[in-house]
Amino acid sequence: MRDRRTIVEQDSTIEGWGAMLERLEVEVFLALAEELHFGRTAERLHLTTGRVSQVVKKLERRIGGPLFDRTSRSVRLTAVGRQLADDLVPAVAAMARALRRAEDASRGVTGELRVAFLGEWTAPVLLKAVALFGERHPECRVDVREVQLSNSRTSLLDGSVDVLIASYPFDGMSRGPVLLTERRVLAVAAGHPLAAEPSVSIEVLADHPVVQYPAVTSVGFKRDRTPDRTPSGRPVPKGPSGSTFSEMLSLVALGRGVLPVGEHSRRYYPRPDVAYVPIHDAPPIERGPVWLESNTTARVRAFVRAATDAAEERAEGEPLCVVPVE
Repeated sequence: MRDRRTIVEQDSTIEGWGAMLERLEVEVFLALAEELHFGRTAERLHLTTGRVSQVVKKLERRIGGPLFDRTSRSVRLTAVGRQLADDLVPAVAAMARALRRAEDASRGVTGELRVAFLGEWTAPVLLKAVALFGERHPECRVDVREVQLSNSRTSLLDGSVDVLIASYPFDGMSRGPVLLTERRVLAVAAGHPLAAEPSVSIEVLADHPVVQYPAVTSVGFKRDRTPDRTPSGRPVPKGPSGSTFSEMLSLVALGRGVLPVGEHSRRYYPRPDVAYVPIHDAPPIERGPVWLESNTTARVRAFVRAATDAAEERAEGEPLCVVPVE
């Protein structure tokens, strides 16, 4: 993108400053206005510091005055530089939106996209992605729906859902980047001997029946959440199966078995008959978008980008450890 030199035409906001601005000049100027450091700007744009300085000097000659006050210790915008930055930022954003709309029109990001969540506690995570997608692609209608453990996979296979935020691994599906992570805890009955422990090892699964997910759940997911053997190779006894997550927790509360879950279960399923004990040596649970490979449409790709960007925006202000998707 940086090798293609396009032109930003003057408009009323920069009228009086002479010639048109080249793409590289705009990128370097706005990056330096944000970083206020030549070295960081060069690293960010994959240029040399000398090249950044050369571009800024060329732009200042064209403008007819300094855009930055430079000392050996600091870089600051001049009044003219601040005005130019304030004028260019919305102009560049408008150009980006125009290009995105043109790309969407050619790629077909229109029509309807069906996205799904499992359990109301996951809806806020999905809705952040839906909101950003809607801003970027107003011509595409998004249908949000809920799925259950028993039909989460079939909803992707039969086409009733295009994208699902799910736990990895999810057998036979394409997947996007990891959006959500959280630590694992062990759900046990409130009166269980492990309930009073500050934490447990994943090896304890060999000592207690483990409640099982529905048979329709993907094999990879079941092995990740309820493995057949512990890391040391000890067999894990299988307990009864539940058809929903609430039903599985009820089996735990009845003392029929234990169940590894995400730590946010204690917040969204606070039950007096169930205790959640941290598992100190288990890998985190990872979640993100999954979809049927044959359904990799422009709409799906655009939604995955929006979901990724929404997660990154959240990560800037708070940890990327959020609502679980069971």
